[in-house]
Amino acid sequence: MSTNKFGKQGWTPKRIEDLTGKTFVITGTTSGTGFEAAKILLSKGAKVVMLNRNPQKSEDTIARLKQELGNEIDVSNIRMDLAQQASVRKAAEEVLKTVPQIDALMLNAAIAQVPQQTLTVDGFESQLGVNHYGNFLLQALLYPRIEESKGRIVTVGSMGYNLGIKTIQFDDMNWDEKYSPNGVYSQSKLAQIMTVYELQEKQKKASKTDVKTYACHPGASSTSLIKTSGSLLTRFIWQIMKLTPMVQSAEKGAYPELMCATEPDLDQEAFYGPTGRNYWTGPVGECKLEPHAKDKAVMEKLWDLSEKETGVQWNF
Repeated sequence: MSTNKFGKQGWTPKRIEDLTGKTFVITGTTSGTGFEAAKILLSKGAKVVMLNRNPQKSEDTIARLKQELGNEIDVSNIRMDLAQQASVRKAAEEVLKTVPQIDALMLNAAIAQVPQQTLTVDGFESQLGVNHYGNFLLQALLYPRIEESKGRIVTVGSMGYNLGIKTIQFDDMNWDEKYSPNGVYSQSKLAQIMTVYELQEKQKKASKTDVKTYACHPGASSTSLIKTSGSLLTRFIWQIMKLTPMVQSAEKGAYPELMCATEPDLDQEAFYGPTGRNYWTGPVGECKLEPHAKDKAVMEKLWDLSEKETGVQWNF
């Protein structure tokens, strides 16, 4: 699909106006697209609350941002590990206590291609546990504050949603049989994307219009995602790919989530990201979303299961 709406260059942060008085809560900002998104938002005058699991890396990130943008920027960190539901609950409680307004919650953090089946402390397969269940719980807990703020929820998915079995494997959610690093990553990203569109359906049913929800993907971006969790071979291949034009900078990888967090009048039912070949790189705009990502029966079943597994009830 062409990106005519934003011209030949596609969407860029030049379109972001002054963000003074706006607050953005972003997960996973110590490197990659999350760091770049935080930096661009801060440079436009926004307040950024980072949610990261490593306190030392978070301190270093804040120091680096202040060094690059000046000491007057409004940036802070709340510790959160998406792999632990208790940690997500504690972080959400802290956010609700200390952050009076959320203009956008940006679900940027993820893990990918974990070589062997690993379970979280809550008993979830790790990629589903972090990428889907952790984010599902966080959104549900922060939803009332986002609604009060007439804010947005931005889910950073992946084109990986289209590489797996193209549905949710309900009979073996932890992939005890035939574990596949890519297969489960694809599941986790499909589950995240489905949550966006099912949330839209549930809001429509409840006549709720104050929270806007968007799904996007970063394309193929030069980040540490594979480096931190992929197998040796996967990491090796990725390092070589990063040297080719097939991979774009982390900064450009941040554009889709920034667009979804700030651009007025975006169609919530669309899917956004780089629009070049295979949607890996290129001008940012609307991308084709395959029909299986909006399979209503699967979306509803996944939602019910996710509420049950996380022990959270969304308040509509």
